[in-house]
Amino acid sequence: MCDHKTHAGNPYAPPDKAALPDSGFQLDLDRAALVVTDPQIDFLSPDGVTWEVVGESVQEHGTVENIRRLFAAAKQRDMTVAVSPHFYYPYDHRWKFGGPLEKLMHNIGMFDRPLPLTALERNSGADFMPEYRSFIEDGRTIITSPHKIYGPEQNDLVLQLRKQRIDQVILAGMSANLCVESHMRELLEQGFEVVVVKDATAAAKLPEGDGYLAALINFRYMANALWSTEETVAHLQT
Repeated sequence: MCDHKTHAGNPYAPPDKAALPDSGFQLDLDRAALVVTDPQIDFLSPDGVTWEVVGESVQEHGTVENIRRLFAAAKQRDMTVAVSPHFYYPYDHRWKFGGPLEKLMHNIGMFDRPLPLTALERNSGADFMPEYRSFIEDGRTIITSPHKIYGPEQNDLVLQLRKQRIDQVILAGMSANLCVESHMRELLEQGFEVVVVKDATAAAKLPEGDGYLAALINFRYMANALWSTEETVAHLQT
């Protein structure tokens, strides 16, 4: 029997004795991209509509600053950077069905924009965090078409990465058990190697459960590597 206990009662700590083998992942910066999901005000700012349920986790992991550090390190290394945002337009609110989280997001106006043909409304919940704008709006970052539920199946992320000859992804952003995990799963299915940066994400804590813990378990099971921001920045600086 393997030991499933974690250090000092921390539910997020790795097991004392891992049962799964190391994947042998080796980062090749010529083939790698940083992908950040939903680096937007509604998820990461106290002004966002989800702060009441995600704020504790965001602050606990230092998520806002860790994502900024990843952007800065990737840009300094001149590697491919892509952002996969989440936008909802008025016609999206006319959907006839949806899951619990979809309904909640629509009910609270999360990521709402008036039209796809207008400029992104500055400082709206759908806007990018001010800390990240200089990285995202530099004319070099790939800003994909929006994903609509959780994964990138309906946007152009995979196409954009393939066109850059990318097959390794360093993945971060919001939120852990929703868009980050869904992006990880689809990218793995599409033949990418995926590293998840475990403290550059966060998730809601609800009576239904801790979304971060749920995602962390699956990251351990499926990602090619699970790194901290510190480890990731060190890899990008070598």
